[in-house]
Amino acid sequence: MAKKRNPHEGSTVESWLEEEGFLEEATEKAIREVIAWQLAREMKRRRISKVDMARRMATSRSQLDRLLDPKGPSVTLGTLAKAARAVGKRLKIDLIETS
Repeated sequence: MAKKRNPHEGSTVESWLEEEGFLEEATEKAIREVIAWQLAREMKRRRISKVDMARRMATSRSQLDRLLDPKGPSVTLGTLAKAARAVGKRLKIDLIETS
């Protein structure tokens, strides 16, 4: 009796997520997590407290907490750009080729 071959053998996690319809959601979640991590890292590196960061962004501490929460709701590009400026950075977004 021949062994049944796994249809996903040799495929990538990305291709599997796309087949299952989860690629866009997973990508968005990953982007939120990376941006939150980068902002927190820069705040720590520059010794910027959450209170000071919120002040620099002209926003509330609770809004900043939502921005730094990778599981939180969507954040606008304007808010991300404001946060980047508050830590001396610039927001850069690229469109990349898909395979």
